[in-house]
Amino acid sequence: MERIPFGVSRLDAMIGGGAPAGSVVLLAGESGAGAREFCYTSAAMNALATADSATFDLYYGDLEGSASPPADAHYVTFTDESAAVVDEMRFALADDLVDAAAPELTIADFSQEYFQLSPVPTEWYSDRTPDIRALGESTDRRDVLAAVSEYLTANAPGNLVVIDSVTDLIAASTDRFDPADLTFLLKGLARATYRWGGLVLLLVNVEPLDTRTLGRLKEAADGTLLFEWETGGSERARTLVVEEFRGVLSRLEDENIVRFETEIGDTGFDVSNVRKIR
Repeated sequence: MERIPFGVSRLDAMIGGGAPAGSVVLLAGESGAGAREFCYTSAAMNALATADSATFDLYYGDLEGSASPPADAHYVTFTDESAAVVDEMRFALADDLVDAAAPELTIADFSQEYFQLSPVPTEWYSDRTPDIRALGESTDRRDVLAAVSEYLTANAPGNLVVIDSVTDLIAASTDRFDPADLTFLLKGLARATYRWGGLVLLLVNVEPLDTRTLGRLKEAADGTLLFEWETGGSERARTLVVEEFRGVLSRLEDENIVRFETEIGDTGFDVSNVRKIR
């Protein structure tokens, strides 16, 4: 089975090279538990594989035999500027890694569509002079979903797309579009991604979600990576659990792997230890 690397070398090695091509993966995490750093690492490493093979070999190492990086890596954001995303990456990855990867990483900023019908002043998120007539004529309350759908249709086939974040879309859904529209979009995305053969990562913060909403998101995805804080004694540790993931979970079950201990270093998100059933 063809696989696309997540960009976390130790994890990829244990699951056969990465995620099966054609997968939509939900990255569901508690605040600060590593889900966002996982997104940065995946986007940067896959871009780096194209941008600078020598630096990629230094930080990632050899790819598994069945794995190959995507042709292009895309990072979709609804609230941050492109430059801010790159700056945030520097907190999680070494500067030279980010510098080498950035030219091959496409960052799509949908803040214009996301904020345009909100109370946020236009000058806070747009460099363009607002057109009063255009604002008055803008009545489509699904602009952001339509814009993202069009972007995915044009750029997701065969590529990596990181969406940061589904939490932002859920926050906007209560007054700008029907929450059911988002669920339908994600289910349709899973169907399309299977045909496209790429990899789509959906970041979501679990803390503001109820159990029902999180369950719907998990159902719409092909697999879920759950990022949690675990407390033992006086220390807290970041951990990762793989849930309901076709072509991945079975490999971990064969090895009796139940949980990964994780850390953030120069290579970004990384696996530091493996918990097995004893």
